[in-house]
Amino acid sequence: MKPVEFYCPETMNSRGTIMNLDRPMVMGVINLNDDSFYKNSSITGDQAILEKVKEMLLDGADIIDLGAMSTRPGALEIPIELEIERLTLACGIIRSYSQEVKLSIDTYRVEVLRALESFNINMVNDIAGGQHGEAIWEWTGNYKIPYVLTHIKGMPDTMQSLAVYDDVIKEILDYFIVKIPKLIKYGVYDIIIDPGIGFAKTIDQNFQILQNLQVFRMLEFPILVGLSRKSLIWKSLNISPEEALNGTTVLNMHALNKRARILRVHDVKAAKETIILWEKLNE
Repeated sequence: MKPVEFYCPETMNSRGTIMNLDRPMVMGVINLNDDSFYKNSSITGDQAILEKVKEMLLDGADIIDLGAMSTRPGALEIPIELEIERLTLACGIIRSYSQEVKLSIDTYRVEVLRALESFNINMVNDIAGGQHGEAIWEWTGNYKIPYVLTHIKGMPDTMQSLAVYDDVIKEILDYFIVKIPKLIKYGVYDIIIDPGIGFAKTIDQNFQILQNLQVFRMLEFPILVGLSRKSLIWKSLNISPEEALNGTTVLNMHALNKRARILRVHDVKAAKETIILWEKLNE
């Protein structure tokens, strides 16, 4: 019996510009804070930000994802003024360099997005799934840009104490089934599904999600995975985040086989090479 083939959009609309999903995309992560679980990913200073963006674009990044507040397990919320200050600086640097760079903003506070309106943001990456209020969905719908809907329970400071499920795959699927119609009601039609690896999940639950990633294809939206150097890799291998690139590549290849369409990574070159080889295997 042939496996069921589910529809997946091959394009996304971002402010009237088409973003192609006919091949997997790479989202390069730039952390503008000093509280990342992977210390080498923290980038501060005008020149360092610009050079990192240039490097990622040269290595093949399709989207640059800017985050100014840590979302690692146990991380505390920072003042909104500081989040806005960090993102305004980075967006200004990048937009002065190029208006063509596709910018994603990793935030769950609509006030931050409002403060960045002049920078023509191309995507919203909301790790809270709208639990800070549906105004973020309304804002996204008004500007007609894609929205990353992430599964999470609680927030970074509490989420790991909430990693309790009767059936983790079913509960994540139900979460998306409830939230997707609400997003559509606000005019958010380009939705990206992120099952939230590491967000209120144990290591075993994370691997269970990866084993069953294809289940989320029934939602008929593109799937994003954020595996880069996360604890399911380095704790399983008894290494550090700094040593976890090889493990990241292995799991990214698995995610591509399960039909993930966006890889969110710290190491763009390695992810792009993974996609090229995956495509060769599937010609």
